[in-house]
Amino acid sequence: MNDRMTTASRPAGSVLALCGGVGGAKLALGLYRTLASGKLTIAVNTGDDFTHLGFRISPDIDTTVYTLAGIADPARGWGRNHETWNFMAAIEELGGETWFRLGDRDLAMHVERTASLKAGKTLTEFVAHAARKFGIDAQILPMTDNNLRTIVVTDEGELPFQRYFVERRCEPVVRALRFGGATQARPAQELLEALSDASLRAVVICPSNPYLSIDPLLAMPELRRAISRTNAPVIAVSPIIGGQAVKGPTAKIMTELGIPVTIQSIAAHYRGLIDGLVIDTSDAQEEANLDIPVLSTKILMQDQPDRERLAEEVMAFAGECKLRNVDSRLRRRAGGKPA
Repeated sequence: MNDRMTTASRPAGSVLALCGGVGGAKLALGLYRTLASGKLTIAVNTGDDFTHLGFRISPDIDTTVYTLAGIADPARGWGRNHETWNFMAAIEELGGETWFRLGDRDLAMHVERTASLKAGKTLTEFVAHAARKFGIDAQILPMTDNNLRTIVVTDEGELPFQRYFVERRCEPVVRALRFGGATQARPAQELLEALSDASLRAVVICPSNPYLSIDPLLAMPELRRAISRTNAPVIAVSPIIGGQAVKGPTAKIMTELGIPVTIQSIAAHYRGLIDGLVIDTSDAQEEANLDIPVLSTKILMQDQPDRERLAEEVMAFAGECKLRNVDSRLRRRAGGKPA
């Protein structure tokens, strides 16, 4: 069976989500549960990928797969449920690195992915295979099959993303972010096909960290151009509620980069790419300061009904933006860039 979904086989009226991390996976699950079967394509950040203990690790891909398969650990939000840690205990006995923890059940994904890549398969092909095995009928795409890596420039020097995020627990002060290999990397062909599909209903930028989880995708010039030129409405969901990050170090990084932790900053970051912004009701007072359509609603997803409600509201908002926001899409096709 061919693991790749072509333009011809993609269901009409599909939705494309850009995703990374736990927050992004939550909304991706909401979209998955509310859209018709086979209607969702998810492009996932791979800037966090790295090799550890000899295994190729794809944290955001695995979080997305496990979440849609219903086997993610509900407490941690990442990794598999009902996990055990015998492998890590044995590694520790041998004096090995234990800062990045691989659970026994989770380890199977890393073993199979590493073997698949060594056998000449692409990451896209392996992810399609894994999704099918877990019974997922959404199309989950790594953003690229090329090496594109997030590097965090800190007051202690440059750190690979996982060293900063997991080993150092985001403690060093962030001075800048860069994405190694971005100008040479090509987006997954299936991702470009999804964006050029005339029947695409919407592009949804999930409430992932804009700087760590979405910017690696947008750092690829070909993908940024494709998003700016799509006829589908592009809707971003804010990762900020009341000046605080929903999850993770978004607010910390914004502060250290000298960016105000506000809805206006999120809108400015995506300027030239989005046709509408979804914000929390606690930030509704900022709507008057924005020059794009805004949906104010409860964006904190505490349970599955929250995820599905938000997904439905985002899709309804996308439909409204498609009808009233032609001028914005013309500006995107003209090559608008974020502030």
